[in-house]
Amino acid sequence: MGKRAMSRRTLLEAGACALAATVVMPKIAGAYAAAVAGPQNARTIRKYYAAWEAKDWHALDVLLADDFTFTSPNDDHISKGLYKTGCWQPNVNLIEHFDLQQIVGNDNDAFVMYVLHIKNGKTLQNVEHFQFRNGKVEAVRCYFGGQNSYPAAVEKQR
Repeated sequence: MGKRAMSRRTLLEAGACALAATVVMPKIAGAYAAAVAGPQNARTIRKYYAAWEAKDWHALDVLLADDFTFTSPNDDHISKGLYKTGCWQPNVNLIEHFDLQQIVGNDNDAFVMYVLHIKNGKTLQNVEHFQFRNGKVEAVRCYFGGQNSYPAAVEKQR
């Protein structure tokens, strides 16, 4: 194997590639580093769903910020009061339990993927995005897994 001389052009190209890698790699690595929700947020999320299962509004209410908002395909940034009357009250008694599949996120955001079992034996799948501020749930955005994928709608499909 013979020695190969490196031209200035080859060195310059290698340096440019190395520079590009140093710029791109931290962004790629950062995407993976942010994939684990903090332990406090994960505990809050588990308490959130446990309150639904226990049908305990007070336990849920203490987790929510005073200016909490909820958004779904049916709701546009509704207040905590409207969330209670429009989401909690029509659905809470239909819920049997949640199987939390994944909780991923970073400092102030987390996504939760779950399977919800309702009392008529049917299941539905959703993803919800949580935003946190000062240890409280500031906002939840629900992304339905299917058309009308919430307990009251599924209950009507008997």
